[in-house]
Amino acid sequence: MMDGLTLAATGSLLKFVTDGGVIGYIIVALSVVAVAVGVAQFSMIRRGTLLPRALIQDCRNEVQAGRLNRAIELCRDPMRECYIGRILAAGLARAGGGALGLLQVREAMQEAGEIETGRLYRWTDAIAVIASVAPLLGLLGTVQGMIGAFEGVSTGAVNDAAYYESLASNISLALITTFQGLVVAIPCTAAHVFLRNRIEASAAEAGEVAESFAETLEFLSTGARG
Repeated sequence: MMDGLTLAATGSLLKFVTDGGVIGYIIVALSVVAVAVGVAQFSMIRRGTLLPRALIQDCRNEVQAGRLNRAIELCRDPMRECYIGRILAAGLARAGGGALGLLQVREAMQEAGEIETGRLYRWTDAIAVIASVAPLLGLLGTVQGMIGAFEGVSTGAVNDAAYYESLASNISLALITTFQGLVVAIPCTAAHVFLRNRIEASAAEAGEVAESFAETLEFLSTGARG
């Protein structure tokens, strides 16, 4: 009994994939791309990946000890390179030169933060594009199926079995492609919103970390002048 139900479910799922025609296969291909990009983004946009506490603390210790070059080396270490590391490295490389140097530190960190955040957004934008395109492709398949259905009505013989088969096939195409487009678009939209919110939260936290480093440099510079 269970085997029969399993086979029936598998057959129904396969029907939704194969009966969508060429447009249906394109939608399925987009769903595969969306899954691949989504998995990569979910693994990339994590706090531990973007803002590792160990790196931030190590860099802070080096800066407080006055070893700016060593802090920059830590941020640029290929084994520890990350979102916050590139931001901090950009700012620390501008340190020195009194008040003007501190202003350049903040500007460099802000510019680097915008660039790094933009890179993260570009990957999530791919998911947004798929979320927008999938239902449009589904609508295209719907129009295609309805055109085929109406052509069949205008040219077919009502009492012909092939007429009803063609009519049902075209209506099925119209509904299945719409279904496929929505199935892809809905989770993609949710994933896009979730990922953008996570990026915004990480960017806000990175801004706080960068500002704390700028304040540390300002304090050390004031102490050195005093």
